[in-house]
Amino acid sequence: MSDRMPPIPKEQWTDAQVKAAADFARMRGQEVFGPFALMLRSPEVMLRAAAMGDYMRYRTSLPAALNEFIILLTARHWSQQFEWYVHQPTALKAGLSERIVGAVADEQRPDAMSDDEAIIYDFTTELLRLQNVSDGTFARARERFGDTGIIDMIGVAGYYAFLSMMMNVARTAVPPDSKVQRLV
Repeated sequence: MSDRMPPIPKEQWTDAQVKAAADFARMRGQEVFGPFALMLRSPEVMLRAAAMGDYMRYRTSLPAALNEFIILLTARHWSQQFEWYVHQPTALKAGLSERIVGAVADEQRPDAMSDDEAIIYDFTTELLRLQNVSDGTFARARERFGDTGIIDMIGVAGYYAFLSMMMNVARTAVPPDSKVQRLV
């Protein structure tokens, strides 16, 4: 499958795209990439998505490993290879175990999860598969992470579902030399 919407060559950028790319670089400290290169076709969407993404990736109330767990569950749900390529190594570095990452890649419930990991897994998989969360799962999540944590869990899953939909439609490619496990 070819990339339907590859990055736009810089020499073809409109004035609005040049400005948005510069704003993105100031905000993120890097050039547009992956989903943001795709969204540069709508500079306003790209900048607003990047601003939301800054919170959803780096500043939620959840520990980094649990936040990355939600991202991997969402990438796996959408079979989104680019998000998996970016976040699988990040999740491992944040402390999510290889055993959990491997189970998610294989679409299996990980065994021997901590209580926090089990809450994240149950909440996220129910939300993605059922488009809702059971009373029991909601109560466990609220007791452990509070209302802010619940909103953050929904936000992370929703944000990465948004990115996954964008890149699945565009068929955003993973670098060919990637060593990260491919989703099947």
